[in-house]
Amino acid sequence: MVSLRPLAGVVLASALLTGFTAAPASAAPSTTTATVSWSETAGTAMPAAAARPRNGRILYDRISGGQGTLKIKNGTSRDAVVTLVRGRTKAISVYVRARSTAKVNDVRDGTYRIFFTSGYRFSVSKGRFARGASYQKFDDRLRFTTTSTSATIWTLTLNPVRGGNARTTGVNPKDFPA
Repeated sequence: MVSLRPLAGVVLASALLTGFTAAPASAAPSTTTATVSWSETAGTAMPAAAARPRNGRILYDRISGGQGTLKIKNGTSRDAVVTLVRGRTKAISVYVRARSTAKVNDVRDGTYRIFFTSGYRFSVSKGRFARGASYQKFDDRLRFTTTSTSATIWTLTLNPVRGGNARTTGVNPKDFPA
């Protein structure tokens, strides 16, 4: 069982009242560039492996500008990509390295389905893992709501947690929001 829990927005509100501001995830350039180098092996040019994305890298973003926060803990030995879907539209995808935590600080209000894929050797250009890929979704949806005094903060844990309260279901790779 994995963990899925909301936290009171009071923490975020008090941090904002003290003058703490954080740059939104969308402040980073949203263009994706992959560097491919070539190596010569026995007279044949072969592409070298592309660099592994950094932890917390936003791979796709169409929802920035809100006050909600999504914290993702990946306690597995595999890298993951977490994707939020609003209605039928992919809203955001974030890369979370194995045994790492990532955070998205500017999620707009709304209800989202959460999909995630994990594996090895992620291809940014294809949006998929090349080895050992698995595809899942959380059975529950996440609702982000902002008021004048608080904003929703959700924490997702991708590995099984004793006492966790979220269930996941496998997803056909063809149905995964790529």
